[in-house]
Amino acid sequence: MIILGINAYHPNASVALLRDGVPIWAAEEERYNRIKHASGFPELALKRCLQETGIPASAIDIVAISKNPYANLLKKILFVLKNKPEHKFVFNRLRAFRASSHFERDFFEAIGAKPKFLRTKFIHVEHHLTHAASCFFLSGFDRAAFLSIDGMGDFSSAMWGIGNGNRIRVMDRVYFPHSAGFLYTAASQFLGFPKFGDEYKVMGLAAYGRPTYVEAFRHMVYFKSNGQFELNLSYFTHHEGHAKIRWEGGSPEQDMMYSDRWVDKFGMARMPGERLTDRDRNIAASVQAVLEEILFHILRHLHKKTSEKNLCLAGGVAFNSLANGKISRSTPFENVYIQPAAGDAGTALGATAFVHYSVLRKSRTFVMNHAYFGSKFSEKEIEDAVKAKGLPYIVLPEEDLVQQTIKDLVEGKVVGWFQGRMEFGPRALGNRSILVDPRRPEMQDILNERVKHREAFRPFAPAVLEEEAKNFFEMDCDESPFMLKVFPVRPEKRSVIPAVTHADGTSRVQTVSKKTNPLFWKLIKAFGDETGVPVLLNTSFNEQEPIVCTPQEALDCFLGTKMDVLVMGHCYLQKAGTA
Repeated sequence: MIILGINAYHPNASVALLRDGVPIWAAEEERYNRIKHASGFPELALKRCLQETGIPASAIDIVAISKNPYANLLKKILFVLKNKPEHKFVFNRLRAFRASSHFERDFFEAIGAKPKFLRTKFIHVEHHLTHAASCFFLSGFDRAAFLSIDGMGDFSSAMWGIGNGNRIRVMDRVYFPHSAGFLYTAASQFLGFPKFGDEYKVMGLAAYGRPTYVEAFRHMVYFKSNGQFELNLSYFTHHEGHAKIRWEGGSPEQDMMYSDRWVDKFGMARMPGERLTDRDRNIAASVQAVLEEILFHILRHLHKKTSEKNLCLAGGVAFNSLANGKISRSTPFENVYIQPAAGDAGTALGATAFVHYSVLRKSRTFVMNHAYFGSKFSEKEIEDAVKAKGLPYIVLPEEDLVQQTIKDLVEGKVVGWFQGRMEFGPRALGNRSILVDPRRPEMQDILNERVKHREAFRPFAPAVLEEEAKNFFEMDCDESPFMLKVFPVRPEKRSVIPAVTHADGTSRVQTVSKKTNPLFWKLIKAFGDETGVPVLLNTSFNEQEPIVCTPQEALDCFLGTKMDVLVMGHCYLQKAGTA
């Protein structure tokens, strides 16, 4: 059974392929067209998927689409009749509906086939059901409560319920225009971070502020019974049609979502590039605190209704790793599973899982414990790319490669690390990574200034051996493989790994397993043997662009930044003057 999943006409367009219940390929369109958060139809990712898996289009049984324009249709009609939004709001909704209706046409054009030659069946799955399926069906839990929470998809912003075996039972939802994700987006825009996906900057900035504006943000949210909440819409513009998301050009753009009442509360909005003030830092800390209140409000109700100890979390808000790390301390849930592509890209995989397990009622056998489902390149392809650049390199056996890399890291060099299959999701987890020594406090500034060219307040994450993690971090779980939970660094270790210790004494932890990434585990183990610290600073291999996919892109990034060393497969490159 071959099921192809596609997230299209929505930010973070993506493709995933499921064969007999096992994901064999998954990646975002942005990795191929090099446009961050690319929307539209994921034509390049689809072609690459079929090419790299060797599965012909004629073998696809079902195409699962993570969008259902007919979902919640009555709610949409009632909203328009009750609220009478501006004509452009209705027009934008109709345009989105028309784009979805072109899906089959765009699919057949992308694969170069005519419908009459394929036996493929198309199934549309509601947005939040795909989120729920992406976390529950791949979690390994026989039973669990689930929560999908984001900005908006198919006219709702949150859905919760319980998963049991191959069934998902929806208990409740939050409908448009009320959204925790939109609250956080509006705050991000007000703070001068207007680009789509900039919310993570606010999460990093929150550590530098105090939640002095919590009461102001609480005026924007009404907490209701049964886990529900509503926004005070006088503070927002999206419900009137003034906050359109435009994605026709590839990269989504979001109009400003906050109303003039924000200026009354906080003063003038910060413009992009302006100096950050204590007010800005305190707004970040305050909106983070209120987002957590919304999340825990839902989760406490969900636990009360289900009595489950296991929780599966998905949706864009599930990328708020600061909140994720507090769930077991702030709610009765004991075990929390979040898959690596928890945002909209993961809905492509969730659509395949929903069809396979919930529609076809197949038994569950797969647990998603790693993220390595993207493109891979042979040693020959890597060497050919290096030769095409005319760069000197050497080929080293694995043991020598690891030892040389450790030597470079200990000497304070910045290492590009390109290995195996590309990660699915926004985090580099040891295959498309930039690595440095976490013991050196200056490495934060060096990376931000020389390589990443980003704001100085943004933290870097540690990759730590799974078996050593609790010696360095105050974790409430045994593993955190997807870098999606923030935990306190043990006080006695903060001076040991200062480059990955944030201003509030925390880290966004990635635990590395010998089973799922043996080479990366071996590298960290060797670094630990050499230094006594089995931890590396791990950040994504990119500079103001999507994470690199190909050897050519890795070389361009290496040459265009002040990285010192590049390790691709068994190829070792060092810039002149760094020996």
